[in-house]
Amino acid sequence: MAACSAGDCQPGCYRSADDDSVRKEKSDLINGTLSSGNVPDSANRHNLCLKCKLNKNLASSGTVSIDGDISRLCFDCFRGNLFGKFKLAVASNVMISPTDNVLVAFSVGPSSRVALQFVPEMQHKAQKNFDASRDRLLPVFAIQDMKSIVSNIAPPAKAFHVVPIDSIYSSNGRDRLKELLNAVKDMTGKEDLLQHLRMLSLQKIAHENGYTKLLLGSCTSRIACHVISATVKGQGYSLPADIQYVDARWEIPVVLPLRDCLSQELNMLCCLDGLGCLETMEVLNSPHAGINGSVASFVSLLQEENPSRECTIVRTAGKLTPFHFNQIPESGDSNTNLASRRSQKKFNLRPYESTPPESYCPICNSPLTRSDHIISCSPGSDETHGYEFGATCCPSCQFQILPKEPSSIEHFNSFLPGQFVVRAKERSYGLQR
Repeated sequence: MAACSAGDCQPGCYRSADDDSVRKEKSDLINGTLSSGNVPDSANRHNLCLKCKLNKNLASSGTVSIDGDISRLCFDCFRGNLFGKFKLAVASNVMISPTDNVLVAFSVGPSSRVALQFVPEMQHKAQKNFDASRDRLLPVFAIQDMKSIVSNIAPPAKAFHVVPIDSIYSSNGRDRLKELLNAVKDMTGKEDLLQHLRMLSLQKIAHENGYTKLLLGSCTSRIACHVISATVKGQGYSLPADIQYVDARWEIPVVLPLRDCLSQELNMLCCLDGLGCLETMEVLNSPHAGINGSVASFVSLLQEENPSRECTIVRTAGKLTPFHFNQIPESGDSNTNLASRRSQKKFNLRPYESTPPESYCPICNSPLTRSDHIISCSPGSDETHGYEFGATCCPSCQFQILPKEPSSIEHFNSFLPGQFVVRAKERSYGLQR
């Protein structure tokens, strides 16, 4: 393909003659004159896409109902805008390098469904600036039978994993998980604990299958809810760790490329693009009984009143100082390391070697404040392990998840996954040294 010789082009442009004709047509439409000499009426001009000025916008198509500037775009420009957010998040935060083997957490909801669609597209459109991997497989995590959806995604082929949460246990997983959840009386605590266990299962399958990144479909809407609910639960100190593009405190770093996309946009894309997705079943049948459900309803109401509220919440929380692990650790790839250092400068992140090691809650893995580091051990209370599990947890987990009655604590601890116990031991012994 020859480079374009038009006088108004930038170096390296490969626009074809067809592109020039389209460009002229756009110019004519902008100026209100068609190639045939007819002048479009103001109503038709008002229905045209705000960006390309060629196609009808979504508001006039009548296929979806949406407010704001997005409704003034046509489908192609809307999709390109959403894909651009995804691509920019991946590239500017060094989320995925060409050597990564990526695991996508697929819940059959719109967010993860769009992520599953966009990553293969990035594989085909990948450039040398680390947009994404060109030739690595895109495996998928699933809880239900979603094989038909995954099989229809663009090549290359995807590995398909069906892994229950109880796989985090070495034996009698289903019974132990049931007993553990039944021991938590607080509805919010039960929801949070289930979320922490789900992350453990994702980390486990990623580690066992050699994946180097874990991609979640968390979008602006979900993160906005988390910002408020975490504040209500007293998790303000650890909040910055959960809302960044990258979270490398886990063994397999977690990336959130849909962080800048609204759930309304993702739902609409699935509808317009014919992407198969299902309404995910809530594990708990009382979504408004706990803090998480109440906050979700509150944020939804705010969004109805002002479509920019969710973005404002996330943008405001984003001003909090990230932790040092909110970046991809340096590797042997010099280009990736250079991009990582640029990200450090952009987001004011300190390099790993200049920061002291953090202590983490053994249940939710949240970083702990200095005041949380004090451990109140009762002599002889646990002669086998030499530590008290509850004292190593963050205040939120102590209040929402752990039993209040001392007689129930031992029963609760007996059903904990081994990973929780190992974390608590490491923290307790590290502080005692």
